[in-house]
Amino acid sequence: MIRATTEQLLTELGLLSAGHPGRDPLRARVIEEGLPLARRLARRYAGRGEPIDDLNQVAALALIKAVDGFDPTGPYPFASYAIPTIVGALKRHFRDSTWALRVPRSSQELLLRVRTTGDELTQRHGRQPSPAELATHLHVTTEQLRCATQAGQAYVLPSLNAPYTPDPDSVDLIEMIGGVDPLYAGVDEQVSPPPIRRLIKNMPERDQRILAMRFTDEMTQASIATAVGVSQMHVSRLLQRCLNQLRDGLHQPQPALTSPHPAATVPTSPAINSQIARRVIPSAAMAGATAIAPRRVASTP
Repeated sequence: MIRATTEQLLTELGLLSAGHPGRDPLRARVIEEGLPLARRLARRYAGRGEPIDDLNQVAALALIKAVDGFDPTGPYPFASYAIPTIVGALKRHFRDSTWALRVPRSSQELLLRVRTTGDELTQRHGRQPSPAELATHLHVTTEQLRCATQAGQAYVLPSLNAPYTPDPDSVDLIEMIGGVDPLYAGVDEQVSPPPIRRLIKNMPERDQRILAMRFTDEMTQASIATAVGVSQMHVSRLLQRCLNQLRDGLHQPQPALTSPHPAATVPTSPAINSQIARRVIPSAAMAGATAIAPRRVASTP
């Protein structure tokens, strides 16, 4: 923590005018006294994908800002001002500089709480907590928990120029991206798409239309929002609800097809149904299907 000598130096620093010859050396000494605190706070955020040297630099710059902005004539000690300043700078660094895609602050903070709480509950119970247990412990809904977990996928995106394998002679990832393997259409039949088609056709017409635009026409959520006449965020919620409904429906007995809603332009081709299947079928089932029909084939030079 901040030593008494630092408080005394800050008091002396506050008495010196900006052009005083002794101000800069005294300021440098105050900063040097506070560096151990800055490094300690930076270490709290180590192991989250950022080099510790970068975190130390962020913390040091925040310390300098705290030294320059602190009022030694106030009633509070320097530590009560410096610690929130440094911690805030570290959090902003992770929020603004380390995410590959822009993610709402609330989702970022919830994701951090999910990871911390997940580790604590795992140590306490000797097993990984279920989503329902995490949601209850964090006082959030399972839907909020799911959104935060999905947001975590935007933290780091692999570079297309990264090596495909750890081998020093490995080709770049971009060289392994080819066309869709025709055999992949067989996945649609291997993972029981008829229930998926049945569930889709039993959905309201607007839901069918949104699924068609997203998975058949490959439209962005913003484009779908314009076409449907709602906000992009509402489209995101509708898509998530549709996929959750399909996922839940696959675990229930399938009734005969009734088609209570008017027919819409729905994704019915094997390839398109496979796209939806990948989103709603458990990963274990998809892994088995992928073993039967590989997803991609490498392009040839």
